[in-house]
Amino acid sequence: MIAGGEFLLELERALLEIGLAPSEEQLRQMDRLRQLVLYWNSRLNLTRIVSDQEVAIKHFVDSLMPLAFALVPAGSRVADVGSGAGFPGIPLKIWDESLSVTLIESTTKKAEFLRNAAKELSITVEVVGERAESVGANPEYRQSYDLVIARAVAPFAVLCEYCLPLVRIGGSFVAMKGRDVDSEIAAGERAMQLLGGHLSALHQYDLPLDMGQRSLAVVKKVSPTPPAYPRRAGIPKKRPL
Repeated sequence: MIAGGEFLLELERALLEIGLAPSEEQLRQMDRLRQLVLYWNSRLNLTRIVSDQEVAIKHFVDSLMPLAFALVPAGSRVADVGSGAGFPGIPLKIWDESLSVTLIESTTKKAEFLRNAAKELSITVEVVGERAESVGANPEYRQSYDLVIARAVAPFAVLCEYCLPLVRIGGSFVAMKGRDVDSEIAAGERAMQLLGGHLSALHQYDLPLDMGQRSLAVVKKVSPTPPAYPRRAGIPKKRPL
């Protein structure tokens, strides 16, 4: 165990509990990200979660749960849609340097934070400061990712239109949700199928220290997304499929 404050102690203990053994360097980088998030938080409202224990578990451990379910193969090209403060994309990159990570964040100042955080952490990620609809329509990004992931961004049906256009056929989209996700998935069934997806797994878990129940809805990309999707910016949220 490395020396450190409550955050590092709670983080290491909780990661070990879910079967992930962090190195000292990984812990150091995650602690530095925590410091950066809290420093910028007063200006950008990046998070309402600020206590050491809650940041360790609700942000970092939760961000790394897809690894515990073997959903992030080494060397994957990963897009984090609506990255915000960098969760889960930056912790995933810290954990596995072989990942090629794109952070998609439409708010200009938050995208600036992400670029600064990557520089401070000496990690290589691409930050795209555009709306997910625009990125999904761009041939440079469209249907090119092995894994697209979104955490605390939008209802499932809306996320399907944000994320599935970015996923290559055979790749996956993972929606990080709360425990009561069944009704969201049912409401998004039409959108998921129309956009080329098929629900392949639903993993449910309890965060350490009774800090909440979460779900990972895993959608396999089984057919191409029709050219008409995603619709123009703002429409998926206003008129979900």
